[in-house]
Amino acid sequence: MKLETFATLAAVIEEGSFAAAAATMHLTPSAVSMQMKQLEQYVGQPLFDRSGLQVRPTAVAHEVAAAMEGGLRYLHALRRRVSVAVEGSVRLGVIESIQPVLLPGTLRHLRDHYPKLRVLPVRGRSAGLLDLVKAGQLDAAVVARPEAGRVASLRWHPVGTREMVLIAPPDVGEASAADLLARYDWIRYDRATVTGAMAARYVHGVMPEKRSAMEFDSVIAIVAMVSAGLGVSVVQLMDPTVCDRYPVRRVRLGADAPTLQISLVSRKADEDSRVLQALTEAVERTLLPGIH
Repeated sequence: MKLETFATLAAVIEEGSFAAAAATMHLTPSAVSMQMKQLEQYVGQPLFDRSGLQVRPTAVAHEVAAAMEGGLRYLHALRRRVSVAVEGSVRLGVIESIQPVLLPGTLRHLRDHYPKLRVLPVRGRSAGLLDLVKAGQLDAAVVARPEAGRVASLRWHPVGTREMVLIAPPDVGEASAADLLARYDWIRYDRATVTGAMAARYVHGVMPEKRSAMEFDSVIAIVAMVSAGLGVSVVQLMDPTVCDRYPVRRVRLGADAPTLQISLVSRKADEDSRVLQALTEAVERTLLPGIH
């Protein structure tokens, strides 16, 4: 029986349902259900009461979870000890727009805590980086999670969210996103990217007939164009310092704002790798500093 099955059981008890545990463990609900059935066969007793609308853990389930809790915690602590050598190299794909935000903090943390681990960054778009991870040419990648069609063979570890905004020339007065889209040309972010597709969906939801005047695959180029008064755009500002060089007015999009989900993606077969666990820790500390 795999150790992670016991961790999944603990998540089901803690979260109250297979679906909620699936989100916590980064699994599908069907995978959680299968793990729990395998665990029931292993224990030889039912672990859940399935007679109602929702499954409920039995007393035996609580006993199993309690029996494994201390051991799992101790094993996790052993694996995270800095004294255990984490060395070698890791090939990390990073979407271009997040490199200035991600790489300095991640590499500094790894240098301080795992000095024998070397990161080899590779720049690219989310779709291309995912293909490289699947093919084994990258060990992991930080990408924008697609809204649909996630690859089941990959492990998706959420490391942050970024709300998209509308940017307009710096001298415009107070105005709504709809008013600004009506008054200015739309400068579009690359439609082949996750971010570009989300931005286009928002724009067409506000103004179905709106057509783009220009299209770029660089956020910096778009911000510079908008700053020069050549149009407006819906973008994610991973690195807000770009607006120090090219001033723009930022307009929040409210409840309908597209939100980019950033994930660290690796192959499920590598999920026990100490190197990837160290990398995940460094990425989380950089992009999610509030959780530490």
